[in-house]
Amino acid sequence: MALDGGTLTRADLSEEVHREIGLSRADSAAVVEQILEHMSSALARGENVKISGFGSFILRQKGERIGRNPKTGVEVPIAPRRVLTFRASQMLRDRIVAGN
Repeated sequence: MALDGGTLTRADLSEEVHREIGLSRADSAAVVEQILEHMSSALARGENVKISGFGSFILRQKGERIGRNPKTGVEVPIAPRRVLTFRASQMLRDRIVAGN
């Protein structure tokens, strides 16, 4: 696992499932892929994803607005779009602050 401040990957997650639950490496990888696919599909359908004790992936609709090119100062319209945000649960925030 990436404990040195690196990046946690799918392979790290499936390895942890393998170690903690005892599934084969192939089955562990399949479980991780199925969970991520299910989450991705729900978000693509416009559904929010809430994982209790971890956080929520929330879709927001941003309206059209006027932006500015920082180099030239020219105003440019920015099209409306859907954005994905993550809001950590209080439990996760507490763990991060405590460093556990």
